[in-house]
Amino acid sequence: MSALNRLKLKPNEDRRLREGHLWIYSNEVDVAATPLKNFASGEQVLVEDSKGKVLGIATVNPNALICGRLVSRDEKYPLNKSLLVHRLQIALSLREQLFDAPHYRLVYGDSDFLPGLVVDRFGDICVVQIASAGMEAVKDDIVEALQKVLSPRGILFKNDGKMREVEGLDSYVTIAAGEVPAEVPLEENGVKFLAPVQSGQKTGWFFDHRASRAELKKLVQGKRVLDVFSYVGGWGVQAAAWGASEVVCVDASALALEMVAKNAALNGVGDKVKTLQGDAFEIMTSLRASREHFDVVVLDPPAFITRRKDHKNGLIAYRRANELAMRLLDKDGILVSGSCSLHLSRPELIDVIRASGRHIDRAVQIIHQGHQSGDHPVHPSIPETDYLKAVIARVLPAGV
Repeated sequence: MSALNRLKLKPNEDRRLREGHLWIYSNEVDVAATPLKNFASGEQVLVEDSKGKVLGIATVNPNALICGRLVSRDEKYPLNKSLLVHRLQIALSLREQLFDAPHYRLVYGDSDFLPGLVVDRFGDICVVQIASAGMEAVKDDIVEALQKVLSPRGILFKNDGKMREVEGLDSYVTIAAGEVPAEVPLEENGVKFLAPVQSGQKTGWFFDHRASRAELKKLVQGKRVLDVFSYVGGWGVQAAAWGASEVVCVDASALALEMVAKNAALNGVGDKVKTLQGDAFEIMTSLRASREHFDVVVLDPPAFITRRKDHKNGLIAYRRANELAMRLLDKDGILVSGSCSLHLSRPELIDVIRASGRHIDRAVQIIHQGHQSGDHPVHPSIPETDYLKAVIARVLPAGV
């Protein structure tokens, strides 16, 4: 690589980077000394403080609010195949300690020191999501690094996420190497699944709730379970496999519910699992009107709060969903309430559950609080990497 251009920060704007953060905001750059317009999108630059001391190498997107992402703290090691192989090996060593089978998130962006890159591993298939211009610029190196470290049968680029729009990147889904079937097998908590990697949401599966889903095993034997926002049945099919008497999965997507049926059959519990397609709020309201009750209700919605300005309306949606779920529970029922909204804090989710219980005259006992699994490690300097919440609560009559 030829000599890198320099990006200079304003006085005192190096503190976050020195404390471990990886992001550079456009208002932190000394644009008089190093105008952002002079950099190409995806370019690698040497970052220096206001006194000229080099802090590391970052990739740049001059048109984004987060205009720089630190990829190396040593100017001798730019982002290339060699560095990617090194970081992939470090990421792999953690996952191999945590999991018996090769089904996990292999790379979780900033937390694995590869900002803008996500890689999910499904055995010998890798699904890659690129969310930054810097990673897009080295996508061929990413493929070669994965081949060197894992020798996968196939690599899929699933580059159709919303963050690509922010970065000014095109959306596309394409096989980058080898062969990738439309559906790939995986195993979670001893239960088998097929993930629709080419047509499904994001990479086709959500590994992040793995640890919280394992908690169901103690709670569903002989129980009737409702899985709302079920997607392909991660919660519901596991509940059925662990002895639930009946599981009803609710989702708006016909494709997702087709996968629920496939995944239930794959585990020999097709007769226990039913599906309902439609708006989750409307279906929960209809179930209540029909006087349906369940022993366990799982509520794992998409992010109702995707931006800070959505907080008020999103909070109302979480409150409404949790209250409807509680109304469908039997007298001594279990509510599993999840949130992947970064902008909904854990205390706020707990307060939603508290307020929902009080409003319908129920007593609530929180018996488990779940976090994202270890293949989604939290970067202690980047709060945004800590996004997932799961609360399991026992819901009782108020006068118990």
